[in-house]
Amino acid sequence: MGTAFPALALALVAVALVGVGAQGTAFEEPDYYSQELWRRGRYSEHPEPEREPELLSPSLHEDLGVEEQEQQEPHQQGPRTPKKAIKPKKAPKREKLVAETPPPGCPPLGLETLKITDFQLHASTAKRYGLGAHRGRLNIQAGINENDFYDGAWCAGRNDLHQWIEVDARRLTKFTGVITQGRNSLWLSDWVTSYKVMVSNDSHTWVTVKNESGDMIFEGNSEKEIPVLNELPVPMVARYIRINPQSWFDNGSICMRMEILGCPLPDPNNYYHRRNEMTTTDDLDFKHHNYKEMRQLMKVVNEMCPNITRIYNIGKSHQGLKLYAVEISDHPGEHEVGEPEFHYIAGAHGNEVLGRELLLLLLQFLCQEYLAQNTRIVRLVEETRIHILPSLNPDGYEKACEGGSELGGWSLGRWTHDGIDINNNFPDLNTLLWEAEDRQNAPRKVPNHYIGIPEWFLSENATVAMETRAVIAWMEKIPFVLGGNLQGGELVVAYPYDMVRSLWKTQEHTPTPDDHVFRWLAYSYASTHRLMTDARRRVCHTEDFQKEEGTVNGASWHTVAGSLNDFSYLHTNCFELSIYVGCDKYPHESELPEEWENNRESLIVFMEQVHRGIKGIVRDLQGKGISNAIISVEGVNHDIRTASDGDYWRLLNPGEYVVTAKAEGFVTSTKNCMVGYDMGATRCDFTLTKTNLARIREIMETFGKQPVSLPSRRLKLRGRKRRQRG
Repeated sequence: MGTAFPALALALVAVALVGVGAQGTAFEEPDYYSQELWRRGRYSEHPEPEREPELLSPSLHEDLGVEEQEQQEPHQQGPRTPKKAIKPKKAPKREKLVAETPPPGCPPLGLETLKITDFQLHASTAKRYGLGAHRGRLNIQAGINENDFYDGAWCAGRNDLHQWIEVDARRLTKFTGVITQGRNSLWLSDWVTSYKVMVSNDSHTWVTVKNESGDMIFEGNSEKEIPVLNELPVPMVARYIRINPQSWFDNGSICMRMEILGCPLPDPNNYYHRRNEMTTTDDLDFKHHNYKEMRQLMKVVNEMCPNITRIYNIGKSHQGLKLYAVEISDHPGEHEVGEPEFHYIAGAHGNEVLGRELLLLLLQFLCQEYLAQNTRIVRLVEETRIHILPSLNPDGYEKACEGGSELGGWSLGRWTHDGIDINNNFPDLNTLLWEAEDRQNAPRKVPNHYIGIPEWFLSENATVAMETRAVIAWMEKIPFVLGGNLQGGELVVAYPYDMVRSLWKTQEHTPTPDDHVFRWLAYSYASTHRLMTDARRRVCHTEDFQKEEGTVNGASWHTVAGSLNDFSYLHTNCFELSIYVGCDKYPHESELPEEWENNRESLIVFMEQVHRGIKGIVRDLQGKGISNAIISVEGVNHDIRTASDGDYWRLLNPGEYVVTAKAEGFVTSTKNCMVGYDMGATRCDFTLTKTNLARIREIMETFGKQPVSLPSRRLKLRGRKRRQRG
């Protein structure tokens, strides 16, 4: 009896499991799936829990005032509530936020962010490989060349009711909603207008989502770009979810892009999930911040670190929102002689939100680590004047915020309020430079640096955004050495030039005279990013940047006239690069901790590169700094100039260089400067003596006299001699 009873019990359990399996439940991991399904019952018997502990607000919310908390945007907590949702009744004013804000929903599984791999997507049929299930990701772009490898959606091989696309979550998941789009295409119009949703635990036996009248038909898209959210009437717990199109655009085909909303259930036995989990130990405010919350966060950081931070604004947006920046330095508010200036900019495109949040996280991180006496951060703060501008286009962000992280599509909020793309709204100085260089046998009228802004651009009638003018004034005022503008929608670092030199081409490698320096700067960010140089990662959309280790020359990718990068290089001393920090422009806030881990080291390493190359002060014999002196490097056809105190910084790769300093009224000086591999710029000072002509002019001006013309002086002397002889 001692051995027979356990055997009988095991047999009964086996029979019970077979019975449940016949109803559509597969147990690939019996030790976990069996207990979960026995505890939870059938698919349709899972009510929505009142709250999701894993999505509670961060602790930093406690630092916000009551007024700030009451005005937080509801859509920041997750996808927007459908219009058909029933409005809650009015509640007392103190509970206004709780009453009017929908409870946090489940986040996206990660089709757009690529957390869901290509191997987890399957479909009944596909027109061709470029339209396979792996292309059915929300907001995926086809590009100009809609080819067999990179097209803009999943498209079924046949147009009938038996087509489907499914996602394998690889673990039990509480599915709560589906977001769909049509096909991204310049030439075709394809989208699904209605569909069914089915779930399964074994991908063989499927249960269709139902309502009171039977199988539920969800309303799909009415055009191809605007995402449409459909929430399931009751959350469904399963491993697989399948979309089965029921109708589609009359003149089109079955094509769709999608995202699935779902909460993975606790799975301690699933090694695959534990191996791929990303956590962070940084105690930061991982959430999306609207304009008011951004200001409040800056204020909190400033109060925590008043000795190293300063909040200021560089101007206003078209709608009157101030463009706030935060300075981080051991002497905020002043330029220290010999200390380089660095800046990060984000949000030039208002819908590229990840860069904005990364910079807000960076502010918090630098403050916390400085207070904790992190040696690396303390050195960086004390030796660098850092400027962080998180939102250059706040008007666009507020518009993108209306759609939320999943429903804004690819371009909602990209432009300024008056419809201008800031990223290519700067003056085209490339053409002025190249035309001057092409005029052979003619005197150079345009220098190779500090090229002036055309008069037409400065006129009030020019199509120039207020935000663009503010950035130009900011960069002319502060002698920036290095800068990065954070963008989204890709995972690559782009360096200038961004504009092709050949007029008839749209893509052409167009290097600057400092191409080797720019390549290093780009690689310093990409190589320390967790994913940019990973050869195993999937391309975001259509471009594979692995051949250049996660970097690309801007013009060889796509030509852009009047970019910030080209303008900075040709009009100021600043070396500017565009850093595309993620495939998803506006990730769900649940993704922010992982995105921070992906970019944290890169953000710090890139700032440290401002200390590469040579630096020094150009003085006269009295020790006074000479402003606007020209620093030239032999073999590099691009010069820089000294700041108002005579100090300069010249980014260079390791090597030996012949450097020349020259200024009007002074004798030119040349010396050899060695740049080593260790971090820290090489000191290379110059002392210039005044030319004889400059000294004569100075003496004459001191005594209130003007230099006299020698020929007229001789004539006067001859006349005097004649009168004396007469």
